[in-house]
Amino acid sequence: MRNLTKLLFQRVVIVSLAILVQVGVILSGVLWLQEYEKWLNVTLSVLSWLAIFYIITTGRGNPSYKIAWIVLIFAFPVVGLTIYLLFAGNRSSRPVWRRLSGLRTQTQLALRQDKTVMQSLSQEDAAAHNLARYLHGSAGYPIYHNSDAVYFPSGEACFRRMLEELEQAEHYIFLEYFIIARGQMWDSILKILARKAAQGVDVRVLYDDFGCITRLPANYCKQLAELGIQARVFNPFVPIVSGRLNNRDHRKLLIVDGKRAFTGGINLADEYINKTSPHGHWKDCGILVRGEAAWSMTVMFLTMWDCLKAEEEELAAFRPLDFGKLAGCGYVQPFSDSPLDYEDVGATTFQSLIQSAHDHVWIMTPYLILDDKMTSALCIAAKTGVDVRIITPGTPDKWYVHAVTRANYEVLTEAGVRIFEYRPGFIHSKICMADDCRAVVGTVNMDFRSLYLHFEDAVYLYDDPSVAQVSADFRVTFPDCREITYQRCKHVHLYQRLGRSLLRIFAPLM
Repeated sequence: MRNLTKLLFQRVVIVSLAILVQVGVILSGVLWLQEYEKWLNVTLSVLSWLAIFYIITTGRGNPSYKIAWIVLIFAFPVVGLTIYLLFAGNRSSRPVWRRLSGLRTQTQLALRQDKTVMQSLSQEDAAAHNLARYLHGSAGYPIYHNSDAVYFPSGEACFRRMLEELEQAEHYIFLEYFIIARGQMWDSILKILARKAAQGVDVRVLYDDFGCITRLPANYCKQLAELGIQARVFNPFVPIVSGRLNNRDHRKLLIVDGKRAFTGGINLADEYINKTSPHGHWKDCGILVRGEAAWSMTVMFLTMWDCLKAEEEELAAFRPLDFGKLAGCGYVQPFSDSPLDYEDVGATTFQSLIQSAHDHVWIMTPYLILDDKMTSALCIAAKTGVDVRIITPGTPDKWYVHAVTRANYEVLTEAGVRIFEYRPGFIHSKICMADDCRAVVGTVNMDFRSLYLHFEDAVYLYDDPSVAQVSADFRVTFPDCREITYQRCKHVHLYQRLGRSLLRIFAPLM
C-alpha cells in the first residue's frame, strides 16, 4: 500500500493523469455533440479536410510523418483530428521559440571557419568536404584540423575518463543531459561538482524535465543550488495538453574549461555503466573531443543555457586563451541539430555518409524507425554492393519501439542490408561509420523523434585516429550478435506481418 501511494503521488503520474483528463474532456465534449449528428459530421468533415489540406500543402515536413497523420485522421476522424490539433508539430511558446530559433545566429557569431582547413579537406576527399561544408553552412559549426578525439566503446570506460577530466577543471564545468538519475554514477560526479563549486569553479547543470521526471524530484534545481551548482530545466513537463511536449533536449554534453568535451549515448544513470541491468548488458559509447573543437560544444551549451532564461552572456569570455598543443592529424566537427529550424541536420548527415560510401556502412542504433528517404538510401547502397550492416538491440527497453524496429527488417534485408541483434542485451550506441575513414558519434538515434523532433548533438570525424577505434568496436561487437536474415523475416505469422505493416505506417507518430 505504501508503494502504491508513493507511485500515485509521483509527479509523472499526476501530470500524465491531468493530461489524460483534459484529452478525455475534449473527446467527451465532441461525443456529447453527437445529438447534433448531422451538423457534427459536416463540421468534422470540413475540419478534417482542412487539416489534411494543411498537412499536404505545408512546404516543410517529412512525407512519412504527413502520411501517418493523414491516415489517422481518415481512419478515426474524431480521435485523429483531436490528437493532431493538440499534439502535432514542433511547438514552443513564442518567446522560447524565438530564442531557440536564434541559436544558429548566436552560434555563427561565436564560431568562425578556418578557410585553410576547409580547402585542405577539399583536396583530400571531396565527399568528406561536401558534408563538412553542409554542416557548417546549415548548422553553423566549423570543422577543425587542430583537435583530436578519443572514442570509448563502453559506458564504463567513458565514465572513468569523465571523472579524471572533471578533477582537472580549473574554470568551469558544464553538463547538459537528457537523463540524470541518482545512483552510483551521478553521485560520484555530483561529489566532484560540489567540491569544484566550493573551490570557485563555475558549475552548471542543464537537464530535460521529461527525461528526468521519474528520476529527480521537482525541486532538484534548488537542491543543486544549495551545493553552489547552477541548474536549469529544459521544457518543464506541465499538466497542460500541448504539442510542446514533442520537443525534448536529447543532447549529452560534459564540458571542462572549453578544452575538453564529452558526448555520445551515455546519460548519467547507473544502467549506462552496468551498475544496474534492467535490459541485460547495456552497450553504449562515448567520445572525448579535445582542442579547439571542444569550443564548438561549449558554444552549444552556452547558447541553450542562455536562451532558456533570455540571457545574453558574452560567449567570448568563456573561450580559452590557449587550447594546448595536440597531435591531431584528422578532422573533427561537432554539430547540433534543432527541430525548430526546419533543417534535418542529423538525417541529412546520415544519408550523406550512406550515399557516399564506397565499401561499407556500419551502424549502431537502439531504435530503427525509418522514413522512406532513409530506407531508400540504405537499400540503394546495399544494392550497389556496399556492405551495409546495422546493429540493433537483442533485448529491448521498450517492446513497442522494438516491434517497429523489427517491422523495418524485411524490406532492408530483402535489399541486402545485414541486420544484427546484440545478444547480451541492449544497444544504446548511436554510430554511423563509412569506409573506416568517416564516422558520426553522438546522441542521434535512427528514429523520427531524434531526427525530426528532438535537440541533438554529434561529432563528425574524418581521418581521425578515433575512427579506427570506432571500427574496432564494430568488429568486436559483430561476433556478439545474431544475424537476422531475409528468410527469417519472411517466416512469421500472418497476424505479425499485418501488425508490422500497421506499425510502419504509424511509426512516425511514436
